[in-house]
Order: sequence, then structure tokens, then C-alpha cells
Amino acid sequence: MSLYIVRAASWQEDALALRAVREAVFIREQGVPAELEWDEFDGVCLHLLAMNPSGNPIGTARLLPDASIGRMAVLRDWRCKGVGSALMDRLLKEAENRQLPSVTLNAQTHATGFYSKFGFQQAGPEFLDAGIPHVKMMLQFRPR
Repeated sequence: MSLYIVRAASWQEDALALRAVREAVFIREQGVPAELEWDEFDGVCLHLLAMNPSGNPIGTARLLPDASIGRMAVLRDWRCKGVGSALMDRLLKEAENRQLPSVTLNAQTHATGFYSKFGFQQAGPEFLDAGIPHVKMMLQFRPR
């Protein structure tokens, strides 16, 4: 039996599970103010949800209509177990299926090495978002 599954999710049907992970990681663990965490884009994004064998949410990420990836979060106890990589692999497949030429994301600076493994490259200077250092990163897809 697999340690976890990753599936497509929708805000309309899966908001409680998606919110649970983001609240644990961004709001409680990292101290992001709740008013900065929730935005008008959740309703129009492709969301992914990672779940443990009991069906509990353990990770999430989203792809926005403008080809940016965001709100990638994995619960502390599930980090370094491949959940983040599984989420990113699935998001990149979805982006390629949509024939997007590239995707961008705003990476917390401590996580740039993780994103670099997938081919992302820094595309701007460091900046603060919710008081946390970030850099913009971009991945260009190879033409088919």
C-alpha cells in the first residue's frame, strides 16, 4: 500500500482539506497572517491534494490560470518523504497537458534547491512576501 496518494482537487469540494494543510503550514507554522493566505484565486485554480492512507490531507499545491504555481505545502511529519516531489511532478504534467510554454512560482528562499531539481531557475531578485524571503523562479518547457 502506498504511503500517500496525490489527486486533483477543487476548492468547491475540497476546501476543508486544502485549508487544513495551508493553515497548519503557512498560518500556524510560518506565521503568515490569515488575511494574506486566502485570496480570490482559490476558486479558479487547479488544486492538488496529497492524502495519507487514512484519507487525511498531508499536502497541497495549486496551479493558477496565469501559469503560476503556488500554495505548495506539506505537513511537517510528511516532509522528506516524496510528497512535495509527487505534487510538483503532477502539477508540471498538468501544465504540460495544458500546453503552457512555462510556469512560474515565488519560492521561499530556503526551498530554491527543491525547485531547482525540477529545472526551475531564479528569475528575479529576492523579495519579502508575508515577511518571508522569496525569489521568483521560472521553468520553460521544451517545445513538443
